[in-house]
Amino acid sequence: MAGRPAAEGAGPSRGPGRRGGRAVADGRWHDDPVPDETAAAGSAPAAEPGRLTHVRSDGTAHMVDVSAKAVTTREASAAGRVLLSADAVSALRSGVVPKGDALAVARIAGIQAAKRTPELIPLAHPIAVHGVEVDLAVADDGVDIVATVRTADRTGIEMEALTAVTVAALALIDMVKAVDKHGRITDVRVTAKSGGRSGDWHE
Repeated sequence: MAGRPAAEGAGPSRGPGRRGGRAVADGRWHDDPVPDETAAAGSAPAAEPGRLTHVRSDGTAHMVDVSAKAVTTREASAAGRVLLSADAVSALRSGVVPKGDALAVARIAGIQAAKRTPELIPLAHPIAVHGVEVDLAVADDGVDIVATVRTADRTGIEMEALTAVTVAALALIDMVKAVDKHGRITDVRVTAKSGGRSGDWHE
């Protein structure tokens, strides 16, 4: 997987809980703190190196305060797969799934899920979802799912992209379970992100 270019002026890589030199907590890429962000009234203090930003010094979880961060345009993509039997793949390709248009239902489910991510992920910030694309492609061994979500807000939108893919996969399994009771969701991951001080990244 190709690494992300470091953002201009970025600090050094930290350690556990970091990916590409940036903190990863609840699936979001968190920016390295700058003085005007951390000094703002009511904002959370900067995390010490090697510590998760969602965990306080006493070990309790909390929601990170992002109120002092600037609103910027952000985008994230995620992907995943649903492995299915040959019979299920054939039914999808021929359009004879007993419950109806499985791909359309899964696509709508993914879009709805992206908008409701903060209700499912306890410490995810409620942010504005300005665009969601969910695409499903039938392959010989199942269905490939890709979701891209966009926002103009103060924190990243990776969790929304992951949630869209996962719920689309769940909806697809529900739609085809009369044909295949052993569908398996696999390989769900963030594949790209852009915006924010941490810069752009893609796999």
